[in-house]
Amino acid sequence: MRVIRVYTDVVLEGMDRATLTGPAARHVSRVLRLRAGDPVTLFNGDGWEYPGTVAAPRADRVEVELVGPRAPGLPESPLAVTLLQGVARAERMDLVVQKATELGVARIVPVLAGRSVVRLDERQAQRRLEHWQAIVLSACEQCGRSRPPAVAPPRGLDESLADVAGTPHRLVLAPGAPLPLAALPAGAGQAALLIGPEGGLTEAERAAAARAGFEPRALGPRILRTETAAIVALAVLQSASGDLR
Repeated sequence: MRVIRVYTDVVLEGMDRATLTGPAARHVSRVLRLRAGDPVTLFNGDGWEYPGTVAAPRADRVEVELVGPRAPGLPESPLAVTLLQGVARAERMDLVVQKATELGVARIVPVLAGRSVVRLDERQAQRRLEHWQAIVLSACEQCGRSRPPAVAPPRGLDESLADVAGTPHRLVLAPGAPLPLAALPAGAGQAALLIGPEGGLTEAERAAAARAGFEPRALGPRILRTETAAIVALAVLQSASGDLR
């Protein structure tokens, strides 16, 4: 039986009833078309799941009777990956954010690289951030995660590199690199992965990454599109960590 999971930003701990409003209520009543008595599981990012039943559905307000918290059925990956992704065109970036969430990434840092086709002013960057955060929550509802990965505001490469300076394993995809991406030490708990945009990283950006301690790693013999590279690279890392089998 399929478990219907819905994200809400309301406090759920210690509550026996939750009131869904806004997008969550519309999703339950208009998209999922749940009725009174239908089971639903809520989560709010605190790491727990809150199963319950729909009590009073309306178009803009849905009451859910909760039966208490339970540990999520899906554990988080043993490898916490921060993905530094060169910002790509809308549909490509959306795909990366969605699939990175499904593949267990811990954080997503959109990087405004030199060859990024997309250029964002402050207002556009905020709108994109909110859009990507919505994609993350939808992906969590689908894949079973109860801790949505954080999405940072779009930022330049230097700031992005500084953001992960304390991460023990820092990797950048580089065709022809001597070591494969999967060559991580056993038990590695954290990693940062840098992937360029559609046009790749410039030589200056690669040099900056090297100065920041990023090791070049290879991902097979072919040149992949940025969205393909992100999906495959995360799958390789999660397989190496034992998260994917």
